[in-house]
Amino acid sequence: MPVDAGYVGRVYPPTPAYEVARTALAAFAEATGATHPAYSDPQAARALGHADVVAPPTYAVVIAQRAEQQLVADPAAGIDFSRVVHADERFTHHRPIVAGDRLVTTLHVEQITERAGITLVTTRCEIADEAGAPVSTVRSTLAVRGEDA
Repeated sequence: MPVDAGYVGRVYPPTPAYEVARTALAAFAEATGATHPAYSDPQAARALGHADVVAPPTYAVVIAQRAEQQLVADPAAGIDFSRVVHADERFTHHRPIVAGDRLVTTLHVEQITERAGITLVTTRCEIADEAGAPVSTVRSTLAVRGEDA
């Protein structure tokens, strides 16, 4: 089943709030080799003006992928996750993500194009705090290999 190009322009409802935990930020920093003390030490983060430990810049992908699951899990979209390769990820941060944030994400399907048996699915996740203030924008492109690829 091919990816349904009719999903372009679809906007999913905001996700339930995701609470950013100190332990999650520290684990992500360790897993990605991000060594700045503000990622795990509240005092170091506060010395830089943050309310609590701050997320490494790429941590927003953790939150975005939760929202993207709405599209990937929709059988009518035609995305066979076993055939997906991550192609691109871009971040625009409006402010740092810090421990204690409660963030909601709205998923937008921006583009679906097919090239040489591979379908490129580009999404945009708008991450905001519960009051609606922008926190991060994550643009992601998935390459979905066709049956013959």
